[in-house]
Amino acid sequence: MNKKFWATTFTLTGTIVGAGILGLPYVFSKSGFLVGLFWLIVLGAVMIYVNLALGEVTLRTRGKHQLAGYAEKYLGPWGKRLMFFAMVFGVYSALLAYLIGEGQSLSQIIPGNTHPIVFGVIFWLIMTLLLREGLKGLKRIETWGVIAIIAIVSGIFIRFVQFVEPANLMAWNQSNFALPIGVVLFALLGFTSIPELRKEIKGQEKLMKRAIILGTIIPIILYIAFSAVFIGVLGTSITEIATLSFGPLMTILGIFTMMTSYFVLSFSLKDTFKYDLNTRKKTSFLLTSLIPLFLYILTTQFDFIGFILILSIGGVISGGLTGIIILIMAKKAKANKRNNKEPEINIPINWILIIILSTIFIASIILEFTR
Repeated sequence: MNKKFWATTFTLTGTIVGAGILGLPYVFSKSGFLVGLFWLIVLGAVMIYVNLALGEVTLRTRGKHQLAGYAEKYLGPWGKRLMFFAMVFGVYSALLAYLIGEGQSLSQIIPGNTHPIVFGVIFWLIMTLLLREGLKGLKRIETWGVIAIIAIVSGIFIRFVQFVEPANLMAWNQSNFALPIGVVLFALLGFTSIPELRKEIKGQEKLMKRAIILGTIIPIILYIAFSAVFIGVLGTSITEIATLSFGPLMTILGIFTMMTSYFVLSFSLKDTFKYDLNTRKKTSFLLTSLIPLFLYILTTQFDFIGFILILSIGGVISGGLTGIIILIMAKKAKANKRNNKEPEINIPINWILIIILSTIFIASIILEFTR
């Protein structure tokens, strides 16, 4: 495989692996590791399929679009509005979670009594400046960021696996069986980067299917190893931002994962405003950068929502709605052969499969708001 393939794969992996990995050990410790593993495998398989469906849509469709633009083309104005809401809700939830996580993580490893909000704002400023570099900066940050994440998680697993207590991994709480769903969905979200994959792999589109599959599987493997070490060693003594309960090395991992995802998500959001809503370049940049900062300062000052709750609500609403819309879009795109080109990804899809998968997404939303 060539550099373009790996850059594309790591763009998806880097988007998926973000704040979600830091919340998984906490919810898995409450439900039981095996329960969390079950949801990772089931929802992971669903997300691989939906990611491939979106990949097919991007390859079939001529012109540059983000998710809202594809929804408008195949579903009309209502599809665009619903997709825009789902995407923006998910992206802003993620960016808010990253700012909270980065602020607390940096304050943990940097000596002194500086308030986490100061480090969160500094992180926001650095990411905002990098946002101006565009796709060139995206490739560089994603590739090295993901390599660093894989190396650190592997090192952590090798270092601490000898201290894992098997009994900690076997315990489970039946009453919390559905607890991990929202965080797992959030941890698997990477929809916004797939239109970028088409740009990155231009000229070698036949490799895009493999890049999407591998780019989704790598996070799942990392999540399993990461959560197993935390729960195996610490049991239920895990904080909501898991890395804060395990020392500086773990905290550095959290910083890397959130940094890579923050950049890709903000880049995709800026493109949504630019291409799909036809906003001016400066306006797109301001909407992408300033709203997360405002939400961060607001939530930090009033402390009305926690890290895990942000992940859970963002996961089920954004992941559920976006997943359903993508499935319907993929069916419509496959039927619209007149104006589209033949794609390099071609997956089977029918209304029975759409109903089954949509039921899973809808059930996830209901369970999150009724537990």
